[in-house]
Amino acid sequence: MEKTFIILKPDAIQRGLVGEIIKRIEHKGLKIVATKLITSTEEQIFEHYNKDNTWFLEKGNRIVEERQKANMPIEKEAIEYGKDIIRALAKYMNSTPIMPIIIEGNQAVKTILKLVGGTEPLTADIGTIRGDFITDSYDLATKENRAVRNLIHASESPEEAEREINIWFNTDEIMKYNTINERMIYDINLDGIIE
Repeated sequence: MEKTFIILKPDAIQRGLVGEIIKRIEHKGLKIVATKLITSTEEQIFEHYNKDNTWFLEKGNRIVEERQKANMPIEKEAIEYGKDIIRALAKYMNSTPIMPIIIEGNQAVKTILKLVGGTEPLTADIGTIRGDFITDSYDLATKENRAVRNLIHASESPEEAEREINIWFNTDEIMKYNTINERMIYDINLDGIIE
């Protein structure tokens, strides 16, 4: 079984969406193997969003384009606008408790990404967590010089999930158990007879 990682961000906690998000995860047959409600540190956020200069430049160029479209001044290099994303995320993520969660299941990373929806709230598909519950946008966040409020972070690959899990959890915090659905699946032999 594959593990993935999510963080329910401050807006998910503040809006009372924890139960709805967990319900959607469990209804897909995935299980939660670790979770906690914590206040993060700035160091954890910077370590978590460990991005390279290519990422900073790509995001910064998009911000520059958005600022130009809005007739806003360009006051720094694109790469610094990219770094401001992480700075704003650290401020936002430290504003209230967050909920890091480890999820386990068949193709957990892809399944969670599909459930969560795209990071841009306005283009996230209806039926996804972001598509159903977010009214924020990158454009508005840029104009207000803050992090976009998109409810949830989700790892984009098994490797990223493993790196992020190690930031937020110790191995002794991860539970091992079988759900009733797993027991039913694993206890049935090829003839359909429960052993």
